Amino acid sequence: MARKREEGGFLETVKVIVEALAIALVIRTLLFQPFNIPSGSMIPTLLIGDYVFVSKYSYGYSNYSMPFGPDFFSGRILASPPNRGDVVVFKLPRDNETDYIKRVIGLPGDRVQVIDGRLYINGVIVPREPIQKAVTEGRDGREVPVTTYKETLPGNGDHPAVEHTIIEIEGDHGYKDNTELFVVPSDHYFMMGDNRDNSTDSRFAPDEGGVGYVPFVNLVGRAEIIFFSVRKDESALAFWRWPWSVRWDRLFRPVD
Repeated sequence: MARKREEGGFLETVKVIVEALAIALVIRTLLFQPFNIPSGSMIPTLLIGDYVFVSKYSYGYSNYSMPFGPDFFSGRILASPPNRGDVVVFKLPRDNETDYIKRVIGLPGDRVQVIDGRLYINGVIVPREPIQKAVTEGRDGREVPVTTYKETLPGNGDHPAVEHTIIEIEGDHGYKDNTELFVVPSDHYFMMGDNRDNSTDSRFAPDEGGVGYVPFVNLVGRAEIIFFSVRKDESALAFWRWPWSVRWDRLFRPVD
């Protein structure tokens, strides 16, 4: 009798574990997926060591929404296009495997260009105004004072204009501060990092090691909230260092 109870208890434990794993898989596949930020291309919006939740349902689902990207179907189901200004995780088009996170700047049909460090969308300069100076990491890894701007991206359809913060480490004369005119193809998007002089994005063609235009199907989801954050070079698993390593002021901050 005791042996049957032990067997029943073991099977019940296995059942609970399987159910928990199934629920976690459903949440990760259909609802939210965590991502960590490994580079400084989205400073000051996202810092190295931030962990964000990405909503998988925001733009519908493609093969890249699924773990390991299985080839179940083509295109997207329950599709809803992103808005200009959304911060998006996507699969890098040149390998369809690497996760990148950038801001949507250009929608299908948009004409995008950077001239002397200023962003133009459809022939109109995007408004920006200088705000407080910030200190961040330069290309050589040392901390440097940088100019910070509030930039206002134009709205699209019923979606209002989006204000966000950018930095210019090298001012308005850095690399890729003068570009060709980009015309975003149908079902593609133009992405840029908020750290304008330290972001490999759609300004760089795939054969330059860049991103190029991002197909709609490659979008994984929209970054929603920072749920955890540790200082650069700190491990999130080193819980005994959390009192000093965690950036407590960044926890549960929405991604704007």
